[in-house]
Amino acid sequence: MRRRRHSGFEGFNLSFLDVICCGFGAIVLLLVLSKIGEPGAIEQSRIDLDALIRRLQEEIFEIRGETAIFNRNLVSRQEQLSKENEKIARLRGDLSRIQGEFSASSQESEVSDIIEGRLLSAQQELSQEMLRLQEQSATRRVDEQLVGGIPVDSEYIIFVIDTSGSMFTYAWPVMLKKMTQVLDAYPQVKGLQVMNDMGQYMFPRYAGKWIPDTPGRRKVIISNLRTWSVFSNSSPVEGITRAIRMFAAPDKRISIYVFGDEFTGQSIDKVVSTVDRINKQDAEGNRLVRIHAIGFPVMFSVGGVSNNTGVRFATLMRILCRRNGGTFVGLNSLR
Repeated sequence: MRRRRHSGFEGFNLSFLDVICCGFGAIVLLLVLSKIGEPGAIEQSRIDLDALIRRLQEEIFEIRGETAIFNRNLVSRQEQLSKENEKIARLRGDLSRIQGEFSASSQESEVSDIIEGRLLSAQQELSQEMLRLQEQSATRRVDEQLVGGIPVDSEYIIFVIDTSGSMFTYAWPVMLKKMTQVLDAYPQVKGLQVMNDMGQYMFPRYAGKWIPDTPGRRKVIISNLRTWSVFSNSSPVEGITRAIRMFAAPDKRISIYVFGDEFTGQSIDKVVSTVDRINKQDAEGNRLVRIHAIGFPVMFSVGGVSNNTGVRFATLMRILCRRNGGTFVGLNSLR
């Protein structure tokens, strides 16, 4: 039987073909994998590009806004420069006019000397007349410091008002009138204060402080006073002593005005001693605070009541006013 012969190159050819196929397959696989990664990179590039476009658009908008602002400022500065140029032109015209006037006036120096001499003479006569008028005015002011016998030279005023039932019922309209008259006697002071005879403030927010003196504030005081009816023991002692202790000061000219109709306290001498102690005297004998008083004759005008407390009020206030540089005025009618 004839043996079949095998070629030596058969196995080699098959292996070579396998290698070639595997190589082509690897190349194809690499190409496929590279194509798979491209869409993600492209998408990221598109996102980055969109963000860059938006940022550039925002920067353009900002630049446009700043350009508009700069244009407005430029127009404003141009207008201002135009006005300044006009002002400079006017000033140059004024300068030329003044120079012309000065040139003309230099030719009239003799006339100017005559006029200057007359002015100096008139000024001297005027100075002498002013001195004479000042002396007369000083004398007049001394006389005018008394209104109805009451000195009105104080810078600060405190009103101590009896708000008892007898005053509020019978004397209130007259009291309001006298209050207005006293305020009118002081056209302008540095501070006001209003309290009742118990030392209770009309305006609690100004407790211990001065009320600013303005026309509006004066109207408010009179308006509130019309209906101000608070408890009172019919004795001005508490209000007077509180006013002195709270407000007396060596560098202030202060007057207390007491409006009342009776004194129900026990001892007049004790009240006088207390006021003497707290309202101290200076080296010249002047007190820290002046005390004035107006007495309303309620106890003498209303039938069926004793006038003893009215007499005691008048007695107390006469003594206090005399010892503390003030004046006591007793009314004889409630009309």
